[in-house]
Amino acid sequence: MTDKNFDEALSGLEAGEESASGTEAPRGDSADASSHPSVAALRGRFGDAVLHHTIFAGDEHVVYVAPERVRELLQWLRDDDAQRYDMLIDLTAVDYGGGRPLEVVYQLWSTTEKRQLRLKATLPLTALEIDSAVPVWNSADWLEREVWDLFGIHFRGHPDLRRIMMPDNYAEGHPLRKDFPLRGRFSRAEQTRRSLEMAVEDFYTPDELTVAGGVVPVAATRARASGDATADDKAKGAPGAPDRPNDPESWTPGASGSAAGGAPGPEGASS
Repeated sequence: MTDKNFDEALSGLEAGEESASGTEAPRGDSADASSHPSVAALRGRFGDAVLHHTIFAGDEHVVYVAPERVRELLQWLRDDDAQRYDMLIDLTAVDYGGGRPLEVVYQLWSTTEKRQLRLKATLPLTALEIDSAVPVWNSADWLEREVWDLFGIHFRGHPDLRRIMMPDNYAEGHPLRKDFPLRGRFSRAEQTRRSLEMAVEDFYTPDELTVAGGVVPVAATRARASGDATADDKAKGAPGAPDRPNDPESWTPGASGSAAGGAPGPEGASS
């Protein structure tokens, strides 16, 4: 492949996906609710909140539920004596691209009944918000943080919703969205500039910096480069005594958990 053909192949990826064959995510054919005891029970108890039931790969039952009632359904599936889905195996999201809604996916397992069930809640791009499952399973904590970080879905009631994969001050959006450009939203020059300006003391605890042998603070480094360093500056930059804005004695977390405030909270962030 020539360089020209390679550039042409990348051109669509740079802009992200622009079209799709439909406006809804694929759901699969309807299945018989009686083929899974929990699906039948869900339909009997919650009625219209159960929107669709299908089966993938022969035996994987998937139930689409109303997003505004998802926590209520999850709580019941965990606590009901006949269900007992006591394990949240996974919580993730799917973006089919082309302006179609995103799906939040809950993979459940009952250790007592020895059966699985997958729930999905569909969210329009204009309302990427759903109740947190952390009050039901604590294991949802970091999983929901990852979905927020990479897809931009806000989980109401989450105890500490902030980025977990990308840096707190990552400003290019949510990288697993299908409309996210292949090389990011910023130019290479801007990405490089931001990387070089990052202060390592904003991303590591004092103990971690001590283990690493100490890191000269960015402020002290710049002062020395300009000839303004003092004896105190040099002492602060010594191994084992990092001078950093999130020193536990003086640091107060910003809205997103970083010393500098980080990226905007979910209510102020854009996808």
